Amino acid sequence: MDADFLINILLPALWEGLLVTLKLIILSAPFGLLFGTLLAVGRVYGGFFVNLFCRFFVGFIKGCPLILLLFILYFGLPSVGIYLSALLASVIGFICCNSAYNSEYIRGAILSVKEGQMIAASALGMTRIQAIRHVVLPQAMRRAIPGLSNEFIYLIKYSSLAYMITLIELTGAGKLIFSKYFEPDVFIMIGIIYLALVTITTVGANALEKKLAIPGTQGR
Repeated sequence: MDADFLINILLPALWEGLLVTLKLIILSAPFGLLFGTLLAVGRVYGGFFVNLFCRFFVGFIKGCPLILLLFILYFGLPSVGIYLSALLASVIGFICCNSAYNSEYIRGAILSVKEGQMIAASALGMTRIQAIRHVVLPQAMRRAIPGLSNEFIYLIKYSSLAYMITLIELTGAGKLIFSKYFEPDVFIMIGIIYLALVTITTVGANALEKKLAIPGTQGR
């Protein structure tokens, strides 16, 4: 790969694409975690209709390919008068997908907390909501960290699908450069950047898991 091409053409284009990728992740991940938590709580502690809605939402998202969901949001909704930008459609699609899978990790973690703790919290005068918030969720979220970190890594990779609805993120920027210059090393550079993002996430998640581990549950 020519140094002039690398410095003056490829790296600036990939940098711009990387900024869009990071924007997608930053906008999607917090809401994916928030809605995933609400879905999990609704599945475990919600009434019949809340539980039914949460089950339907999670089932629909898990059964619908993400690329199809993005097509529906960006190309399908205009047929009913709803127009979304490529960025907004991507963020909504990623939030839906991320929250559905996060909810499964969190739900499993909630179910791992012994029911007796809810009874003890009630005996101490806590309401059901207070017990969930202050007793169950703090433990469940700690136990869900490995699964949630995996889903965050998937989100990093999901972001490459935004190119399919015209949003030029990291992969899209590389594809445009390749289409113009036919330089295959472009994709090697993209792979290195994704690997760096995933490695940083993995190291951070491992450190967070160790820091927040419940005493007595650390692996030996």
